Amino acid sequence: MKTHGKKYRAAIAKIDTAVQHTPNAALGAVKSAAFAKFDESVEVAVRLGVDPRHADQVVRGTVVLPAGTGTTVRVLVIAVGDKAKEAEAAGADFVGTEFIAKIKEGWTDFDVMIATPDQMGQVGQLGRVLGPRGLMPNPKAGTVTFDVARAVKETKAGKIEFRVDKAGNVQAAIGKVSFGLDALESNFAAFMDQIIRSKPAAAKGVYVRTVAVSSTMGPGVRIDTNPYR
Repeated sequence: MKTHGKKYRAAIAKIDTAVQHTPNAALGAVKSAAFAKFDESVEVAVRLGVDPRHADQVVRGTVVLPAGTGTTVRVLVIAVGDKAKEAEAAGADFVGTEFIAKIKEGWTDFDVMIATPDQMGQVGQLGRVLGPRGLMPNPKAGTVTFDVARAVKETKAGKIEFRVDKAGNVQAAIGKVSFGLDALESNFAAFMDQIIRSKPAAAKGVYVRTVAVSSTMGPGVRIDTNPYR
């Protein structure tokens, strides 16, 4: 039988798991209970009242976190001509169609790929490499666009993508334990606002069922869902 370590047990002893907290209190508890030697991510998990087996109940979207993610994002842009120049000016780390051949050879040293629509014919050939890694550009995620400058800037500023899994859960990292409480709370509020905005018309009953936040290594802290109903 798997048992938790001493540090985890000490961390969970600080939290009243039977109570649903306000976001401020929950995030404060996550910060105080973090015990790892590295700067842990702060993650939010939301269980939704949807059935992802039906296409009209899939919850997917993007949100720009006001305080950023706390991580450096390497952006690759597949574009030519003026659009390539725009991407470079906006701060993209890699720009150009020559990277398509590199990816076919196994190169994936980037975190987000953005492509202009006219290049998707070539990018589509990379499905076997990019698909399993979640790197394939998608119009719904804003990564297939002619407005490459905006896409690059938003990604660098803290844009994240979320998608409901087969069990009806959505999980995302919304910052680092080292962030101030106000920064984490603003990121959490922006994320939950977008989750609410993404509610499918076909979803019936209670939409947001449970919400919890945690650090990478720490225990989960439940949040009161009444404000989201």
